[in-house]
Amino acid sequence: MNAVELRDVLLSCLLEVAPEIDGIEIDPDVDLREQIDIDSMDFLNFLTAVHESTGVDIPEADYPKLATLAACVRYLGARVEAEDA
Repeated sequence: MNAVELRDVLLSCLLEVAPEIDGIEIDPDVDLREQIDIDSMDFLNFLTAVHESTGVDIPEADYPKLATLAACVRYLGARVEAEDA
């Protein structure tokens, strides 16, 4: 998956957790929880949806690395590349 495809998957997963954000432009460099006002349980549900959509395991220790949309794309991109290698 390339960065654009990963971003689309991530946005789809966010919409599953917070459908009220439909149509809102997400700033890729702003903390997702603050930007779209989701709590820690919604964030966990988002990460679960990301795992189910991508097959990438995300250890709990890595959750802080996924604070922004851009960080999620970078993190998943590196993981997907590693799996493809």
